Amino acid sequence: MKNVCVITGGGSGMGLAAAKYMPKEKRIILSGRTVKKLEHAVAELEELGYEAYAHACDTSDRASVHALAEYASSLGEIKNVINAAGMSPAMASPKQLLRVNALGTVYVNQEFSGCMHPGSVIVDVSSNSAYVLPKFLISKKTYLLAETDEEQFLKKLLKKSNLPKGEYERAGFAYAMSKNFVVWYAAKCAFDYGKKGIRVVSLSPGLIATDMGNLEAKEGGDLIHYAAEERMGTPEELGFAIATAADERNGYLAGVDILCDGGSTNGKKEFKRMIAK
Repeated sequence: MKNVCVITGGGSGMGLAAAKYMPKEKRIILSGRTVKKLEHAVAELEELGYEAYAHACDTSDRASVHALAEYASSLGEIKNVINAAGMSPAMASPKQLLRVNALGTVYVNQEFSGCMHPGSVIVDVSSNSAYVLPKFLISKKTYLLAETDEEQFLKKLLKKSNLPKGEYERAGFAYAMSKNFVVWYAAKCAFDYGKKGIRVVSLSPGLIATDMGNLEAKEGGDLIHYAAEERMGTPEELGFAIATAADERNGYLAGVDILCDGGSTNGKKEFKRMIAK
């Protein structure tokens, strides 16, 4: 039976870049909402010698995620799940951001963990925006509702996201909360699934030169000045980092977040705070 690697948000950007660093003996399944984009990505992988498949999936819909997990199981043993699907503040409303980024992570982790075996890996892609929220806005009690009462979970986080005045700022708040949740939830799942031999880790990119990253560069471009090399990251750099985290040989990396942002979070907090342009 062949091993399978599933990448949500795999039609472009970091997800597709990560696929190119996976071993070629694995079957690669790319999922996303746009079939044509997925088909182009699959063709690109096939030219490189991969066995790849496209499967449409909306990660904000549990039934859609369940169907993706069933499809992946039909092709072999699911060894790696890279959950790179997500939306940014310039792309969606606060509610959409919370549904896709936060609840989507719940659905992916729950649905796939049910059909994965010992020695398998889930990598949830977050963002360095997870680190910008004041501590008083982070409620683990609210986060727990994601598994028991989705509507209350959304209601409480949406109320907090309405604190800023501007539309983009409200979306940015929701985005940051959704990504902070991803970091917390991946760590929770690492301990929930560890007894089954399923490793879970999250990875938080900074500003990356993808289509999504370029959309955010206007509002979030100041992060470039806080990075150690004062530049955006490339999809290839993040793809390699994600693929490395997802490699089952990296077996002791679990229950933590990998902050892969060129140093911009630490730069903003301390090292370049006074000299940033």
